[in-house]
Order: sequence, then structure tokens, then C-alpha cells
Amino acid sequence: MIALSAACLAFSASAQRMEAPRLVVNVLIDGLRTDYLQAYAPYFGERGFKRLESEGMKFSQVEYPYGIPDKASAAACFSTGASPYDNGIVSERWLDRKTLRPVYSVEDSKYRGHLTQENVSPNKLLVSTIGDELKVASAGRSLVYSIAPDRETSVLMAGHAANGAFWINDLTGQWCSTSYYGAFPQWAVTYDNHSGLKNRIGSLSWKPFDGSRAAKAAGMGNFQHKFNGDRRFREFKTSGLVGEETIGFALYLLQNTGLGMDVATDLLSLGLYARSFDHKSTQDFSSEMLDTYVRLDHDLAVFMDAVEKKIGQGRALFVVTGTGVTESETPQDLSRYRIPTGTFNITRASMLLNMYLVAVYGQGQWVEAVMGNELFLNRSLIEKQTLNLSEMQQRSRDFILQLSGVKDVETSFHPILGDLKIKVSPGWTLVNDETGGQTVSRESYVTFPLYFLGTGIEHEEVETPVSLERIAPTVSKAIHIRAPNGCGKAPLF
Repeated sequence: MIALSAACLAFSASAQRMEAPRLVVNVLIDGLRTDYLQAYAPYFGERGFKRLESEGMKFSQVEYPYGIPDKASAAACFSTGASPYDNGIVSERWLDRKTLRPVYSVEDSKYRGHLTQENVSPNKLLVSTIGDELKVASAGRSLVYSIAPDRETSVLMAGHAANGAFWINDLTGQWCSTSYYGAFPQWAVTYDNHSGLKNRIGSLSWKPFDGSRAAKAAGMGNFQHKFNGDRRFREFKTSGLVGEETIGFALYLLQNTGLGMDVATDLLSLGLYARSFDHKSTQDFSSEMLDTYVRLDHDLAVFMDAVEKKIGQGRALFVVTGTGVTESETPQDLSRYRIPTGTFNITRASMLLNMYLVAVYGQGQWVEAVMGNELFLNRSLIEKQTLNLSEMQQRSRDFILQLSGVKDVETSFHPILGDLKIKVSPGWTLVNDETGGQTVSRESYVTFPLYFLGTGIEHEEVETPVSLERIAPTVSKAIHIRAPNGCGKAPLF
């Protein structure tokens, strides 16, 4: 095992001899996991993940500085170097205590959409991003763009001062954007008119890459998926084909914007997808999962080679990592295998808790709302009755801990987080009667890597665990700018 300090000192010595890269490419892959990279490595080419492994600096154990991330909180943490409690993006959505309605991380009614009905901005992101600081340092000369299949990743990676953020419209398949970043560029209009997904979706078919080579080599059967019906674009965005579409749009941007072509460092952020097809169990779509990784490897290789061909060898810095791993499982009867299991109904638990609090504090709707695995107490009523919030949280925690299937209960005073966050025992299913949602609890530790490749990088592998918060200050130091203003972590070199 190579010590973190020794590897980073070697990196630092090399970086000091190099000028800043012309282009930084930040790649955030939703669901990327080390065990799949290892299992599928025999089916990869030489210019994708194998190149990252053999030429780049690899941090093999990356961790998020908070609980279970989703793509919104992951993108915000990656781009700001700050935890959700500091950057303001705790998840894709959270509860507005005033209206008791969900708030979506990038929705903003003040800005209209380009080729979409969605109203979107990064204004709920409370701190600066790498791209924002790059704009400030270059007096606006640097170009900053972000591309991803989904709006959350694209906008939160782009930040406040970017030239543009683009994502795929769920309803039309068009690459779309928001008026927050100004007018929709003509080059994007041209792409949509000539190469847009909306014109091709009917003829697309997802089957094993390169014929059936990878699937047959792995002893897996063939498959074929066409994209029809009202959900065709949503399904496409969870298929192995979405990477090629994202990379194709990114290459078109590269050719039509002057990205990386002058002395001012530019930034391009990319979101890619490596989760299961249509959010189904990977056990049911194992061939598709393999194919997704094979295609992802190919797409990365095509893009990295194209960037270096355009701007020159060694003038780009590639940063590749994942959003963290949350394993989705279809609820099933584990008792047949004698594995401890059960169902925890959070709707009923909230009603029981409210009855308990009525017995202690008198009549009132003390539990105001439920969202996910969080319970929200009625803070207005608590304040009106001049009660102690901390005491009520502790009483509530002690009560819920007595319920079957509860492993732990966390309390919080954060304004947009629940007062009580329930951790269900592994193997148990959390059920919400109001939404119909069912989530199986699983705490298996699954690692994902971080790669640096390009300007100033020497090959190393570092096994010491590192926090994803440290990417932003590392990239900032590599391009000689200040770290984002909410980032208090040291760079990795």
C-alpha cells in the first residue's frame, strides 16, 4: 500500500514543473463501482478505464462525507468541495416546512427553460463551484460548460457563472437548458436539428455492444430493448446508450465553442450513467449491466482521445469518479432463507409517535410530515407552546427506537432536514403508505475510485481512503485558482 503523503508529494513535485492545463474535464459517473470495474475489466479496451488505471493517479477508496448520496448531493459536493450542510443541496428534493411540499434542488420559477417546460437554476446552491472560481480568476475569459443526462447533475456541476448547462428532456429527448445561463446557443440548435435524439429514438435498439462479443464472453445471453411509449426517453436515459449520446453532444460542443484552445483554462463537466436499466434490479438485468460498463469504457476512450487530438497531448486534465453506490433491491421474502427481515411502516410509526407525544404534551399534530425516512416535527406548535425542541426530539428518538426494525434514529436542527432520521435494520423494508414507496435497507460497503489523468500526473495508486470533498481544492490548485468559497478541505497534493 502506497502512503497517501508520499504519492501526493511526488504528484506535487511534478505539478510544480507543469503549466496549468488548457482544459479540465470533470466526469461524474452515476453509480460507478469498483467491483463491477474489476469484474468487467477483461472486456474493456486499452484507452478507457485501463488507461486511467495504467497512466493516471488512482485513489481506490473514495468516500462521501455524509450518509447516502444521490446524484444531486453528489454533484454539488464534487463541484463545491463542501458537504450538503454547507452547500445547501441535501438531496434531489427535500421538504419545505412552510408549505409541507417537496422542494426540488434545481427548480426555480424565475427562469424559463430552453426546449423544456422545466424552470431551473443553481440558486439553491449556496456556495461557489470550481467553475465559478475559474470565471472569477480569469475575469470571465474561461469557458465553463456542463452536460449530463439529468438536470440536477448538469446544473449543480455547472454552478452559478457557467456559460451553459445542458440535459436531455424527459418528454422530447432534446438537449435543453435554462434561461439562467442566457440564450440557447445556435450550435446546440444545429445539433438538435441534424443529430437530435428525438429524430432517432424510434430506430434505436439497445443490444450488446460490438455484436454479442461481451455478453457471450461472459456467458450471458443476448438482449434487445427498443424505446417506445410515453417513457421512451426516460428509459433511454437509464440505458447503456445514453453515454454515447452524452459524449456525442459533448464532442459537438468541443468542436463549436473553442473550448481548450487558448491560454485561459476552461472547464467541462460531464455526467454519465452506470446504474441498472430503468432502475430495475441488476439481478434481473445482469447482461445489460455488463454492456453498460463496456459501452462506458468505450465512450470514455473516444472522448479522451478526441480531446487530446483537438487541444494537444498533455494539455488536458481528466478527473473521473462516481456518485457513490446505493444498492437498489426489489423487496422479497428473505425469511425463506432464514435471513432476519421485516417491514417497517413509517406512516404508522409517525401516527404512533404523534399519539405518544399527545399523551406527553397534550393535544396537537406534533408530527407534521413524513418524507423518505425522515419525520418532521411541528416546530411552530412547539414554539407556540414554549416547549423544548431538543427534549421532544430525544423523547421521540427513545420512543421510535423501541419499534421493531429500527436500528438507529438521528436528530437534526438543520432547517431543511427532518427532525428525526430513521435508520432501518439491514434486510428490512421501509414502507410509506401515503406514497406507496418501498425501500430495502442494505449497508454493504461498496467502493468507487477517483482517477486523475493528464497534465502533471504521474502514475500512482493510493489505497488510503479519501473524501470526495478534496477533489475541488485539488483541481483548483492544479489550475492555480482559489478553492470554492465553502470548501475547507486540503487538496490531495
